[in-house]
Amino acid sequence: MWTRRVLAALLTAPLLLIGLVPSAQAAPNPKLTVTAVSLARPSVAVSGLNQAPVTITVKGGYASTDPQDANITLYVVLQRTGGSGPLTYLLSTDLPRTAGTVQSGTWSGPVYVPSTANGTFKVTGVYAGSYFPGSGDMTDPTPFDGPSLTVTGSNLPRVTASVSPKVVPFGSPYSIRWAVTNAATGKPYGTRISVFLGIDNACAEPGPGVNVRTDTNGIATKAYTAADGEWVNCLRIFGKPTDIAGLGLGVARPGIVSAVPSRTSAPVGTVVPVNGSVAGAPSNCKVWLQRLYGATQWRSVSSAGIRQSGRFTVNAQPAYKGLIPYRVYLPACFRYQAGVSKVFYIRGL
Repeated sequence: MWTRRVLAALLTAPLLLIGLVPSAQAAPNPKLTVTAVSLARPSVAVSGLNQAPVTITVKGGYASTDPQDANITLYVVLQRTGGSGPLTYLLSTDLPRTAGTVQSGTWSGPVYVPSTANGTFKVTGVYAGSYFPGSGDMTDPTPFDGPSLTVTGSNLPRVTASVSPKVVPFGSPYSIRWAVTNAATGKPYGTRISVFLGIDNACAEPGPGVNVRTDTNGIATKAYTAADGEWVNCLRIFGKPTDIAGLGLGVARPGIVSAVPSRTSAPVGTVVPVNGSVAGAPSNCKVWLQRLYGATQWRSVSSAGIRQSGRFTVNAQPAYKGLIPYRVYLPACFRYQAGVSKVFYIRGL
């Protein structure tokens, strides 16, 4: 099965929305047989936001007499084998049958190659049916050791984003200034560019969002609601059928930590659980219990992972008799800023 669904709750860092590698999880379609795949040309040059069509032809058969399969299409997978462009695979368009029969025929049509493909791609498999992003496929591609395509990409697009405010408080709206520029020159393309601004799963599949055109400087600014900050926000430049370029991000969040000891006093050496929570529930992060040494030096004495609920438990252990200052520290973690709880005290008895 191929899946490109965004798991927004696990977002850790800015995410390129192109070149997401399909994962194989099922057997190839037993009805599909591929005997040959050819490309109309072995190389192509493409610049900027353009896409260059290259005709790809598949010979094979689909073992079905079902009338519903009379017009079945195929699509071809090309995986990167060399070069440094951001795309890791290419997909052809849905190829219609152009000769022969369903059981023994020829399917042909274009693969649209963007500049971001820059490098070498090799045909590795063929699917029966139509490509639909995000829906997944119940089969793996039928493997085929096919020809290679060398792509010379130039003036590749670069997508950047500036969030205001830089660290977005929980419950607050914000805005993002998106910019599309020529990575080779650092300057805009000088034309208005059609882009899609999406949220959550729309960053990887059809979904809610807004189609806009940048200004001639490649800028598009959008206001977001407080709720939008809980999900991936993205800019996509659509291609045929996959994106030419894009960027997804999770807005930076403050590190807000609270902690309360289960006991305010305990005999020296006794383990005292300290319970707390971190706003936003960054469950891939850790917190550290720190104890004050001297007048200003905080040292970590124990740690714990943050649970999916956002809660945690760390263990304090009074080392001497008297009032001992503690705090819980959250190091900067992915999009969460560093933060500390209020100081609390446990008296060693």
